[in-house]
Amino acid sequence: METKIKKELGTTLLKSTGHSGGGCISEGQSYDTDTGRVFVKINHKSEAKLMFDGEMAGLDAILKTQTVKVPTPIKVIVLDTGGCVCVMEHVDMRGLTKYSKQLGEQLADLHLHNKTQMEKVNKEQQTVGKGHAQSDVAVVKRFGFSVTTCCGYLPQENEWQDDWVTFYSQQRLQHQLNMVEKSYGDREARELWSKLQLKIPQLFKDVAIVPALLHGDLWGGNVAECTDGPVIFDPACFYGHSEYELGIAGMFGGFNSSFYSAYHAKIPKAPGFEERNQLYQLFHYLNHWNHFGGSYRGSSVRIMKNLLK
Repeated sequence: METKIKKELGTTLLKSTGHSGGGCISEGQSYDTDTGRVFVKINHKSEAKLMFDGEMAGLDAILKTQTVKVPTPIKVIVLDTGGCVCVMEHVDMRGLTKYSKQLGEQLADLHLHNKTQMEKVNKEQQTVGKGHAQSDVAVVKRFGFSVTTCCGYLPQENEWQDDWVTFYSQQRLQHQLNMVEKSYGDREARELWSKLQLKIPQLFKDVAIVPALLHGDLWGGNVAECTDGPVIFDPACFYGHSEYELGIAGMFGGFNSSFYSAYHAKIPKAPGFEERNQLYQLFHYLNHWNHFGGSYRGSSVRIMKNLLK
């Protein structure tokens, strides 16, 4: 493996630093190279390349907004022995304590970035002699993403859609429930979903949604800080409703009140936020059910019942 990485990175030095990390999905290790320290994630699953290609595209998209720090993506390398590695900048990270407020502000900036770019382009088009052709801004007007990204190791359906409610209902919730059906044939979940999908449009009455670039899997384990501010990593990016991001953020802790206050100072809660927050948590409970088994069934069913009250 190390010979292949050396060759692909064009480095004579590849020395383990002893820094390691990893989650439920991949293992990681830091190395010193000729050009600096890198972090290498390793995964031996057959879908590792799809997963890492999506992660790299996500890191690159967030990086380009210049709103919140992410490790700079370097390269995805397919191993001769099977599996794949994903190479990125090494960032010295510690738990998020000092920079919670700053993370709230920067996350809001990330979510507002596409909207700001849209407004800028519209303004340029109205200015005599300066049309869209002269703007190098990539404005996104639909929901989805240019490549497949994975939340955990399960691929997300990111085909572009004009309508957020359709996208979220079909390409997030329906997709997860199809997997639940295949694995468990859960009759109660199936029946609850057939009722819930009819109610979902009501939860979005009078809510204006501009596609926002989302990290997509922003739980406490995917945020940290370095010496100069917060850092986020392990994204499952797509363009969606900014509120979606706060679904998983509220499920497992790790974010304090200064984070939320700073975020909502820039993006205030819209009417119906609490119900939609439950709807967004439903995706993550279903995704956990599909990753880790039936211990997440109860939470998934409970949310569907709550939303149908």
